[in-house]
Amino acid sequence: MKTSEVIAIVTGGASGLGEATTRHLVEKGGKVAIFDLNDQRGQALVEELGHDQVVYFQTNVTDAKQAEQNVAQVVEHFGKINLLVSCAGIATPGKVVSQKGPLALERFEQVIQVNLIGTFNVLRVAAHAMQQNEPNDEGERGLIINTASVAAFEGQIGQVAYSASKGGIVGMTLPIAREFARDGIRVMAIAPGLIETPLFEGLPEPARVALASSVPFPNRLGKPIEYAQLVESIVINPMLNGEVIRLDGAIRMQAK
Repeated sequence: MKTSEVIAIVTGGASGLGEATTRHLVEKGGKVAIFDLNDQRGQALVEELGHDQVVYFQTNVTDAKQAEQNVAQVVEHFGKINLLVSCAGIATPGKVVSQKGPLALERFEQVIQVNLIGTFNVLRVAAHAMQQNEPNDEGERGLIINTASVAAFEGQIGQVAYSASKGGIVGMTLPIAREFARDGIRVMAIAPGLIETPLFEGLPEPARVALASSVPFPNRLGKPIEYAQLVESIVINPMLNGEVIRLDGAIRMQAK
């Protein structure tokens, strides 16, 4: 698939990895529908990047009806969808049992609901829309890229909910890729390591330096644009399917 032919939905597309992906796809000639809850930031990106290239839909990824309605509106607006990049997610830390007692079940449920069920919710609707596309010369009708994490493999103490949600994304990559192979729809996942997103902005400088120094090479935090560049690489390489790619500078997370 050529990047200039991309018509994408990017969840969480108004900040962090999603914003970088939105900007990069537009720069390469693609069109993007941002699904996010940050109306101010979403509309600002539309104004900055252009109404012809970008639209914004306030979207709670856990809301089934809203996902269905908004995907339908994207198809009506742009004519089709051939790429979904799911970046919407939350990271709520908490030990299973702390000094305050057992982790509140609601906190675990919330992370699973947003990160895993929210990802699947938009995926199921977008995939159905992609099935209606005419295949390109490679027989390809669409591409789905979900965001996992190195925490899916090396979850740290206090990351039980986050690791479980991202492990679920890893686990569903291959079976969904196999299901949609006959439709010419590829399914991939990216597992970022330590990326400099808004999640790190509140950390004191010594903590940021310590985290950056833990990455073997490059010896720094990753940049959101590097995630977006990997999205582009997956888009243009039709042989990438059913796999999880780590984007982590060879880091292997320790227990804490």
